[in-house]
Amino acid sequence: MGNIGRRGLLGSAVAVAAAAATGALGTGKARAATTTARAATTTAPATTTTARATTATAPAGSAPVPAAAAGRHGGSVLWREFTAAPFTHPQIPFIGRAGYRAGSDLPRRTAHGFVADVRRYGARPDGSADAAPAINRAIAAAGERGGGTVLIPAGTYRIDDLIRIGHSDVVVRGAGSGRTTLHATRNLTELIGPYGSRYGGDKSSWSWAGGLIWLCPEGRWTALTDAIRAADWPFEGWTGNRRDEWRTLATVAPARRGDRTITVHDARGLRSGALVLLRLADDPAHTLLEHMAGDGAGPAAYRWDDKTKLTSYVPYEWPVRITAVRGREVTLERPLPLDVRPEWDPRLTTLVTPLTGSGVEGLTLEAVETPQSPHLLDKGYNGVAFQCAYDCWADDITVRHVDNGFGLIGASACTLRRTKVEGRGAHHPYYCREGSHDNLIEDFAIERRTVPAPAGTQLHGINVEGLSSYNVWSRGRMAMGTFDSHRGMPFANVRTDITVNNNGRHGGDASAGPLFGARFTHWNIRVTNGRAGLMRIDGLAPYSATAGISEVSEFDQIDVPDFTGDLHTRLEGYGRPESVRPRNLYEAQRHLAG
Repeated sequence: MGNIGRRGLLGSAVAVAAAAATGALGTGKARAATTTARAATTTAPATTTTARATTATAPAGSAPVPAAAAGRHGGSVLWREFTAAPFTHPQIPFIGRAGYRAGSDLPRRTAHGFVADVRRYGARPDGSADAAPAINRAIAAAGERGGGTVLIPAGTYRIDDLIRIGHSDVVVRGAGSGRTTLHATRNLTELIGPYGSRYGGDKSSWSWAGGLIWLCPEGRWTALTDAIRAADWPFEGWTGNRRDEWRTLATVAPARRGDRTITVHDARGLRSGALVLLRLADDPAHTLLEHMAGDGAGPAAYRWDDKTKLTSYVPYEWPVRITAVRGREVTLERPLPLDVRPEWDPRLTTLVTPLTGSGVEGLTLEAVETPQSPHLLDKGYNGVAFQCAYDCWADDITVRHVDNGFGLIGASACTLRRTKVEGRGAHHPYYCREGSHDNLIEDFAIERRTVPAPAGTQLHGINVEGLSSYNVWSRGRMAMGTFDSHRGMPFANVRTDITVNNNGRHGGDASAGPLFGARFTHWNIRVTNGRAGLMRIDGLAPYSATAGISEVSEFDQIDVPDFTGDLHTRLEGYGRPESVRPRNLYEAQRHLAG
C-alpha cells in the first residue's frame, strides 16, 4: 500500500482496482455510497428471509439494487462502497495487509546462512528414540548464530518433549507434510504441569494455550512456564505475566481509524523499523469498548461494568512496525484499527522481546491417539502455537489427533498457510485469542473426525475472542466445526470463501461480554448443512456485513443480539453463496492495496 493515506485511494485507482478484482475492468467505478450510509437492520429469523436473496442490500433511503445487476456492474453494492472508503467503511474492515509482512509472500526456500540437519544432532528418522533433544539442540544452534534453517528430512521422529522455537529468524523445515512426521508421545500437562485458569474454576488452560510445537520468544516462554509451574496463572500477551512489562515511548495525538501517519508529542524514542505497541486504555464510561462495538445507542446502553473477563482484556494492545519517522510524524505499517482519543491515554510503548521472522514448514505433527478429554479439561495434546510472535508463519503443516490444532495467543501479523487438522477430533481446531491481530489463515482445512466424539466433549471450529481484531480466514474447507466466537468482543475480523459443514457450537462465558464487536464480515460462505449458528450474523453483530451466504436455519443454539436497537447491519446475496463479487474479500483488498 506504500504511502496511501486514510483519505485516499485516488478515484481512478479505485475504479481500476475494483474492476480488476471483480473481473469487470472499465465498468467498476465506485459510486455514490457514503461512509455513513446504513442499511435497515435485518433481524427476522433466517427461515423468513428467502425473498431477500434476490436483492443486494443498499444504503438506507435508496432503492434495492438487484444482486445480478450488482455483479454485472463492478461487483457488489458493498464492494463498490468499500472501494470508495476502504479504511473507514462502517461495516467492512480493511484487512488487505493482514499476515506476514503486511501480506507479503512467505520467504523463499534458500540454503543461504546457517543450516542444521537434525540427524547430525542425533535425531533418528525411524521413530526408535526420542528426537526432541536433538531437534531442540539444532534450533538453539541456529538461534545462537542469529538465525538459520533447521532441516528435518523425511521420516518419522518420535518426540517425548515439545519443540520450542524461541529465537527470531529460525525456520524449522521438514520435507513436506506427507513425508516428515513428528510423533508426539506426551502432553503439556505431563511436560510442564497442570495449567489452571486465571478466571477461576477447575478448567485447564491447556484447552486454549500452548503447543507441542511452540513459537514464543525464549524469555517470554520461560516466564510463562515458570508461572504455570508455580500455579500463578499468568496473562499471556505482549506486556508480561502481569501486563506491567512496558514503558512509554511516546504519547499520541488524536487520530482517526484508517490513518497511517500519526503525530506524537516527542519522537526521540522512535525509529523506522521498530516494533511498538499502540496502547489504548478504557475510561470509566467504557467509551473505548463502545467504540469497538461501533458507537451509538446500542453500545451506550450496554452494561459493561459486570463483564469482568472482558474488561480484563483492556488496555487494547496493538503491535505495529514503524516505517518512517519525520519530525513528530510517525508512519505505521498498517492503518490504525480504531480512533485515537485523548480519554484513552494513547501511547506507543515497548513490549516484551518479540519473536520475528521464524516459521515452521513441511511436516505433520501427530500426537499419540488418546480419547478426547471432557470439555475444558484438555491435557494439552496441542498442535502449533504462536505466542508473542510477529511476522512469523506456518506453511504445509498437518496436525493429527490433537486437543487443539493451531493457536494464536497474543500473536500478530502471522500467516498460517496450507494447514490442516485431522484425526480423532479436536476441541479448538483453530483459535485466535488474547489480543491477536492482523493474522492471515488461508488454504486451511478441518477434516471430518475419524472416531465418534466421546460424551462430554465439545467441538468449536475457527475461533476468535478476547478483543482480537483484523484477522482473516480465507479459502477454507471445514468438514466439521463452526465460526466460533468465545465472546470477549472480537471485532473487525473477516471470514471469506469458505465451505463449512456447520456442526460445531460456539462457547464463551457471560462475563466475557458480547459475541461480536463492529465490522465483522462473512463473505461468500458455503454452508453445506443449512445450519445457522454464527454463519449469518446480520441479526447479531453490530455494523457487520453478511454477503453471499447459503440459506440457513436456526438450530438448538439460538443467539440473540447483545446490543439493543438498530444494529446497522448489511445483508447481500443471501441464499446464493459465491454470488457476490469479488469472490474472495481478502484477495480483492490485497489487489486494491497494491
